[in-house]
Amino acid sequence: MERRPFLAALFATLPLAALSRRIAAALPGNMQEVQALQVNWRSLLAPGRTVPAPTDKLALPAAQWKQRLTPVQFDVLREEGTERAFSSPLDREKRAGVFACAGCGLPLFTSAMKFDSGTGWPSFFTTIPGAVGTKTDRKLLFMTRTEYHCIRCGGHQGHIFDDGPPPTGLRYCNNGVALSFIPKG
Repeated sequence: MERRPFLAALFATLPLAALSRRIAAALPGNMQEVQALQVNWRSLLAPGRTVPAPTDKLALPAAQWKQRLTPVQFDVLREEGTERAFSSPLDREKRAGVFACAGCGLPLFTSAMKFDSGTGWPSFFTTIPGAVGTKTDRKLLFMTRTEYHCIRCGGHQGHIFDDGPPPTGLRYCNNGVALSFIPKG
């Protein structure tokens, strides 16, 4: 059985169905609206705030990353670890703003791209264009996943799944410790 139809049927029978419909109503209805979010992402950046560009590459030796990051951030961003589900306050972040790589500050997502997946990790249905790169992850037995990284510093962010909301159908499942939040106001 495919996961998305199964989950949709399950949620439709739960008392939370009204809540999921309200969440879905707030999401873009078509790809043109998604593209508009991608093009206009700077509108959610704090006025006067400067951020690095994807082309401003940042490569540091492991010792400098260890000084710059907390131990759990180092594990996730540099060693491709995973934080414990429901442990990040960014999963519940609702303010307008931009989510950036915690390693180098490159904007990856906006609050308008975020949705509550119920998985315990911040989830997004699209990215800021040019912000992430992907590779195949074969660490799990009999399963391959698509892993994504910050394009500027190579920091591991999370995995992409095909069980996200329409119209993209994608879920960028991000480790909260791999992100920093820049509020708009």
